[in-house]
Amino acid sequence: MSTPAHVEQSEELVPAIEQELSALFRRSRSASLRLARRVHPEMDAAGYALISQIEMGTGGGAGVRASDVAHVLGLDKSTVSRGITQLETLGLIERVGDPDDGRARLLRLTTTGAERYDAMRAQRQTEFRTILGRWNPADLADLGRLLARLNADLG
Repeated sequence: MSTPAHVEQSEELVPAIEQELSALFRRSRSASLRLARRVHPEMDAAGYALISQIEMGTGGGAGVRASDVAHVLGLDKSTVSRGITQLETLGLIERVGDPDDGRARLLRLTTTGAERYDAMRAQRQTEFRTILGRWNPADLADLGRLLARLNADLG
């Protein structure tokens, strides 16, 4: 029994896609460090992932639990705990009481952390607009749809 042509064609495309994704991941790690340094000169790339998730997870609420940050990032609690300590030391995040559970603590950005993170994000979005502004809307829609599909399949 022969293999369908579309399966063979897909198999031929996988190495090129893997290579492009590897290049994207390398650039992403490098970019994370640059973005972290825009927020604070002593923050590392891991801190950038944490502060981004804390900001995203807070969503205008009281804060986010460290365990939720660890879960979303796929990290163990001890790794997240060390990163949180660094971000606290830098004055970028703070621990606050959980209004739903008096024993629990939530994480949120400090005023300084939020200002620096927002400034970095605005600059990053400007850079993305410059790069992606050369793309046509149909390609951008395809990119967004396909990235969402890839992220869902990887998750």
